[in-house]
Amino acid sequence: MAQIDRESGCVHFIEAGAEAASLACQAGASATRLGRCQVHAATLRGVEAVPVDVEVSITTGIPGFSIVGMADASVQESRERVKSALKACGFSMPGSRIVVNLAPSSLRKTGAGFDLPIAAGILVASGQVRPEVLRGKLFVGELSLEGFVRPVAGLLAYALCARKRELGLASAPSGEVRAIEGVEWAAVDTLGDFRAGRFRRLEAARPPAASSSVDFRDIEGHDAAKRALQIAAAGNHGILMMGPPGSGKTMLASRLPTILPPLTQAEALESAVVHSVAGEDVDPILAGIRPFRKPHHSASLPGLVGGGSPPRPGEISLAHNGVLFLDELPEFQPSVLQGIRQPLESGRMVVTRADGSIEFPARFMLVAAANPCPCGFFGDEERPCRCTVPQIRKYQGRIGGPVLDRIDLHVDVRRIPAASVLATGSGTDSATLREGVLRAREFAAWRASAGAVRTPQEVVASCRLGQEEERFLTEAASRLSMSGRALIRTAALARTIADMEEREAVDRAHLSEALGFRVRGEVL
Repeated sequence: MAQIDRESGCVHFIEAGAEAASLACQAGASATRLGRCQVHAATLRGVEAVPVDVEVSITTGIPGFSIVGMADASVQESRERVKSALKACGFSMPGSRIVVNLAPSSLRKTGAGFDLPIAAGILVASGQVRPEVLRGKLFVGELSLEGFVRPVAGLLAYALCARKRELGLASAPSGEVRAIEGVEWAAVDTLGDFRAGRFRRLEAARPPAASSSVDFRDIEGHDAAKRALQIAAAGNHGILMMGPPGSGKTMLASRLPTILPPLTQAEALESAVVHSVAGEDVDPILAGIRPFRKPHHSASLPGLVGGGSPPRPGEISLAHNGVLFLDELPEFQPSVLQGIRQPLESGRMVVTRADGSIEFPARFMLVAAANPCPCGFFGDEERPCRCTVPQIRKYQGRIGGPVLDRIDLHVDVRRIPAASVLATGSGTDSATLREGVLRAREFAAWRASAGAVRTPQEVVASCRLGQEEERFLTEAASRLSMSGRALIRTAALARTIADMEEREAVDRAHLSEALGFRVRGEVL
């Protein structure tokens, strides 16, 4: 039995007969005379979208609108947005008791993305929209007071969740979702689109190829620093550049992504999901450009490693599969710097809260820059240093030994002559350096054949050291009081240098160069 609302022009199904009940069963929603239905939705937990069922029940009783199921403040505010959006689009708000349950109830739900599924559930449960409109779709979107659907952060994560559940995704138009194949995307512009019972369907499309505007060609000289950056890029080693202000440390670091290989499709999707959850632009990453993050030295610990309420990815996760550049390294709070120690080795960051642990990906390449002292001119050949020895030691000591122990290359960057500065554009270009990086990676992949080297035993075995080379490395480690970690990392660095020369065995020359980069300021 149907009744036409003269004010809104909408059809209300007061009682669901056999035909309506059959349609409801086909759509996976239960339509009864009390008005019930279920809508597929999801909520973000870290960088993953977790399935949530939005159950809407319209019953007789005292009029009201309740949302239950561990919903945070932003979800509770959906009530007002949904009411206004329904009226603005010509629908009527039921005058009965409305209960919205977000299942499972043990999972905390956050964000404004529940506006659209809640509104869709009310429209179907009240009989204003046919239930088949919900069939095979996961709904996510924020509503404006006028009924327009806005995209929410993390659409890529929602799309992956929908693909995993073999559902389509209904959300506001966005280029993010179109980059994922295997997901039928229904673009919902306003709540008024529900009247037609179907939505615009968009196909997957790759974003246009992006290009970098910077090149190592812009930097004249600094051949030793370029060599170090090339080795770092070939083996994913951390690097620390130390030198006076204006010596070119930041320019060198900013051009490092130009010599790294493009992201693979799997790597691009991993990184893009993290950026999507954080509300960042994902087009350059989907085009294959590795992320380059440069947080300010005033960054907090949650801002750098992730956290907050609800937990969100930090800068080290936004640099996943890319470069994290920490400029003015001694200016960072020591406690903040110590927070990156564990992710540097494990490639992930685990944030523990009372309701469980959340894991963020954090496989990044660390590039750091620092002045040698507070005034910046310690060791400079032209300008004298005004700092005392205790001040210099205290300043450099802010970095901390455990962090330095995890950085494989330490490079001094000197100021270049004025004539070289004016000769910009004639230095070694990125294409030349990238060729060496790709060649070394290809040789390492052929040599390893079984995958990435991880354990200390595998690192030592991959070097194929002779007795003379092993004795040389052992004596150097003893003389320099190197830790076990430093010794293994030095061997891994020498292995990368040998890969750049396409040599199967590491010889003494490779070890000497690795030790020279590894132990800054020490003479064997």
